[in-house]
This record gives sequence, C-alpha cells and structure tokens, in this order.
Amino acid sequence: MANIKSAKKRAKIAEIRTLRNKSIKTSIKTSLKKFESAVAANEKELALESFKFAVKKLDSGVAKGVVHQNSAARKKSSLARKLNAM
Repeated sequence: MANIKSAKKRAKIAEIRTLRNKSIKTSIKTSLKKFESAVAANEKELALESFKFAVKKLDSGVAKGVVHQNSAARKKSSLARKLNAM
C-alpha cells in the first residue's frame, strides 16, 4: 500500500476509473451480443435497431477513452457486414 498522500489518491482514482471502464466495456459487450442474437434469429428490424445502439455504445467508449478508435471501427465494420448480409 502507498504511504505518500498523492500515491494514495492516484490508487483511489485508478480504482474508480477501473470500475467505470469495466461498466462501459460490459455495456458494449452486451449490446454486441444483442445484435449477434438478432442476426442469428434473422430478425432484420431488431438487428437494425440493435446495430444502431451498438454503434452508439462503441462511439461512446471511444470518446471516453475506454476503447481504441481503430478497434471500435473494426467492430462497427464487422457489424455492418453482418447486417448487410441479412
């Protein structure tokens, strides 16, 4: 455990940010799974809606620095290909 006051503060901030990042990543993964299940069920309407939501979540993750921009772009491209293949 840190003894210096600033190090204690940094440890606390790191823990808070870890929890926030974990929450954001979990919501992104959930939205991606929802899209995948809609595609698997061949429900075009639900797939389109969940695609838009997943893209929104990915963009939000990029803006908050949780997901790298290229990683999000790759995932969005993959989702778009799956949607267009329906």
